[in-house]
Amino acid sequence: MVFESVEISTPAEESPAVSWPAIAAGAIAAAAMTLVLLAFGAGMGFSTVSPWGNSGISASIFQISTALYLMVVALLASALGGYVAGRLRTRWVGVHTHEVFFRDTAHGFLSWALATVIGAGFLAAAASNIAGGASPGHATAANVSATAGAGGPLDYYVDALLRPNPAASPNTTDPGAARREIAGILTKGIGDGDVAGPDRTYVAQVVAARTGLSQADADKRVSNVIEQAKTDLDNARKAAAKLSLWLTAALLFGAFAASLAATQGGKVRDFNASLTDG
Repeated sequence: MVFESVEISTPAEESPAVSWPAIAAGAIAAAAMTLVLLAFGAGMGFSTVSPWGNSGISASIFQISTALYLMVVALLASALGGYVAGRLRTRWVGVHTHEVFFRDTAHGFLSWALATVIGAGFLAAAASNIAGGASPGHATAANVSATAGAGGPLDYYVDALLRPNPAASPNTTDPGAARREIAGILTKGIGDGDVAGPDRTYVAQVVAARTGLSQADADKRVSNVIEQAKTDLDNARKAAAKLSLWLTAALLFGAFAASLAATQGGKVRDFNASLTDG
């Protein structure tokens, strides 16, 4: 009886298509680079903004430069993470070059996705702490807002029931109560789109009683302040929308950079491995 020796080769499919340690390493590298670049950008940004008029850069230029810097952060950090994931991934033997290209691209994309999740959970808190340390006034404003908003949602309606007649008995003993009541009226009115007529009239009466202005001047002041507040809120909404669009563009740009860098890292790894085998 003749026994033939059969050489058993390990099929390419047994090699894992996804190298999670390489992806995790690339994500950590990208997250760390993002934190470094955000810290650097926060310092540079706060140093270029001047509180004095006609000095420093304008608000529009500052917004554009911030948006461009977000793109740079996404490019550098994501490219680093993708390249690390491509260089450290497991070598695939007997796999078609098209499949290798797809797997490398997937490794770069997954490293970017994991870094994004890490950034959403940890880097956002770190960046806010850096920004808060650079501008301590933000913390004070937040504390004041939290204190002012400590009341319940029905405070506006309770105040409406207990409103006195400012012309007959102006409240001069408790200015804090008057400020809180007017703040509640403006918050609800502007949030609903506009301050209602009775509320606007009452606020004007309180202003006239406390400032000594005529009723006509008080009405004009109230209207101007309400329009200014509505304009500022509208500008804030537009700025937030623009920032969201720039963040979306930066994230997509980072995903592309990470995927492309992973393919280059994989090519370098396979080339070096082929030289070693040869």
